[in-house]
Amino acid sequence: MPDQINNLITEFLEYLEIERNRSQATIRNYDFYLHRFVEFSKIKSPGQITLPLVKKYRIYLNRMKDERTGEPLKKSTQNYHVISLRSFLKYLAKQDINTLAPEKIELQKQPDRQVEFLDEVDLAKLMEAPRLVKGQDIIKKRDKAILETLFSTGLRVSELANLKKESINLKKDEFSVRGKGSKIRVVFLSDQAKYWIGEYLKARQMDVSPYLFVAHDRAKNDREPRPLTPRSIERIITKYAKVAGLTKKVTPHTLRHSFATDLLSSGADIRSVQAMLGHSSITTTQIYTHITDKHLKDIYKKYHGKNRG
Repeated sequence: MPDQINNLITEFLEYLEIERNRSQATIRNYDFYLHRFVEFSKIKSPGQITLPLVKKYRIYLNRMKDERTGEPLKKSTQNYHVISLRSFLKYLAKQDINTLAPEKIELQKQPDRQVEFLDEVDLAKLMEAPRLVKGQDIIKKRDKAILETLFSTGLRVSELANLKKESINLKKDEFSVRGKGSKIRVVFLSDQAKYWIGEYLKARQMDVSPYLFVAHDRAKNDREPRPLTPRSIERIITKYAKVAGLTKKVTPHTLRHSFATDLLSSGADIRSVQAMLGHSSITTTQIYTHITDKHLKDIYKKYHGKNRG
């Protein structure tokens, strides 16, 4: 049965797509990770997956170099490989196929994630940057609207790129967005975001593209300009970070982090922030809790020991 393991991987990926409604990007990653394991292990059937074999594979991953950077694989990337394997083993167990029990594989402990966010001063500089550059007025309005929308909503860059004009009602402060796993959540627009989206759309009355943020090429006069890609939005953010004189690396995710830390620092509860970010697990949102440490200290000083003589 030389193809048994590959056939089961195919069935598993189809299960993720149909039953679990996972994104194509997730399915491609699982496909890559699982076939890397098969290529390393040379196994032909699920029964050949053992704990010693998985241990050898993890040592192999730990010593592997990233093809792009030449650096060792990040601990998080190594864990993604293991997560995909555990998910595959869980699927096999559901099919009553004899293999290694998934709970026997533990994930590697990772260092706490560093959250990069902008303080009030740097955020103000970034938001002002589109108005300081020379160029087409429509592009400056678009880019200002992008910055304000990212900070107002905490959207992922892919979610922003997929927004359509019909999604936004500028008479309302909120709209729904389809995020990871096709989950729908509500996000909210600040007055600044609504104003600049409105200004940008007024300047765009000549085109018929359904997308909210599109490219404006001087060399082209398209009636339906192409939508901005996540990569092009990343380049826009990088450009304005330089214009603003910010020395740290700033990405669309930095604005998502800034959105979350601003809410928590102002007293929002973590469950509400989890819902607004679209995190399926509170554990993911807890990377931001260290931001509130200063506020805990302030509360301690204000309230503790006041009744002692």
